[in-house]
Amino acid sequence: MANGDAVLSQFTEEIIEKKAEGGKKLKIGIIGTGWIAGAHVQQYVKFPDCEIVAMADLIPGKCQSFCERHGLDYSNIHFYPDHKSMLENEELDAVSICTYNATHAECTIDSLKAGVHVLLEKPFTVTLDEAVAVMKAEKETGKLLTIGFQPRMDPNMQQIKKIVESGELGEIYYIQTGGGRRRGIPNSTFIEKETAGIGALGDIGCYSLDMVLNAIGYPKPLTVSGYTSDFFGKNPLYMYPDAGHTAEENAARFSVDDFAAAFIRLEGGIVLDFRISWAMHLDTPGDTVILGKKGALRIPSTECWNGTVGGEMTLYTDMAGLRTQTKLPIIPFDKSLFELKVRSFLDAIKNDLPAPVPSSQILYNQAIIDGIAKSAEIGREVAIEIPEI
Repeated sequence: MANGDAVLSQFTEEIIEKKAEGGKKLKIGIIGTGWIAGAHVQQYVKFPDCEIVAMADLIPGKCQSFCERHGLDYSNIHFYPDHKSMLENEELDAVSICTYNATHAECTIDSLKAGVHVLLEKPFTVTLDEAVAVMKAEKETGKLLTIGFQPRMDPNMQQIKKIVESGELGEIYYIQTGGGRRRGIPNSTFIEKETAGIGALGDIGCYSLDMVLNAIGYPKPLTVSGYTSDFFGKNPLYMYPDAGHTAEENAARFSVDDFAAAFIRLEGGIVLDFRISWAMHLDTPGDTVILGKKGALRIPSTECWNGTVGGEMTLYTDMAGLRTQTKLPIIPFDKSLFELKVRSFLDAIKNDLPAPVPSSQILYNQAIIDGIAKSAEIGREVAIEIPEI
């Protein structure tokens, strides 16, 4: 069992109750109080063995309004205008970093160097260089860093990995993956290069890459030929107004990708055909397909790609000379993936366990995203060079 899997498999209600009986509460800080921070906070408040003691946000008054919106008693929560002042003035055990993409690296490095464990929302960073810098700080400090890929906690996602590892498919040689939305461009800080750095490629592309790369053991990426476009994001017809901008204004400030595609070569002779979309004239760019020399697995796409499977998977194999197709029923699941994400982070801290979603794996995910962006910019295939850490 992989290190991350060991962390996930030990999560039970009984364990939570047992841990809550003794020991000090973990002191949690929240960096960035945008909408994704709400999903983190809603989970932290469920657990008696931790408490939120501080929040930081660049926008004055935003922390307070965030607490009011989520029904939090903030009488004992300290608010700060930035993460640096929070780290300097609080004795924290851990933070959730929920800022926009462009500040992921800075906030994570500063937190690790302050002696704080980190749950970092996806994507890991914007560039490969940033990811390497974060991992150097992680290595230097010895603090725990896990990346927020909660789809891994879905038993249906875990089933994909089990099927590959069982050998039922044989040696894997080709994977088709991706997904997208017919209409689903977000607004806010997601659409400007200054804050987001990357668009659909990093926002939901990182999920689809993790689904298949985790299943096959995260082989090292070697080369990538990538393509990105922004046809829909720059067109007011496909944008939406928000609290501060009209659709026309959002289209004018759109400066990231809304579609990406790539052909990636991985170690072991595996090729990965990838595409992802925030908007397109199509319901889906296709199902995920994993081809092996003994069998194949088809994973249905979802209508609005959110990091899960879209229905019953199909296993294709030959048996006694017959071509067979086996439908794999969806595994019932009633827990919140965010709950498991946060709980596994807390358990890893308290029990000195490995990171549930280690940076050493997501480094390869980020290297691919970085390679796609670079290849698209220069219009040719590029080699992926990952420095030693």
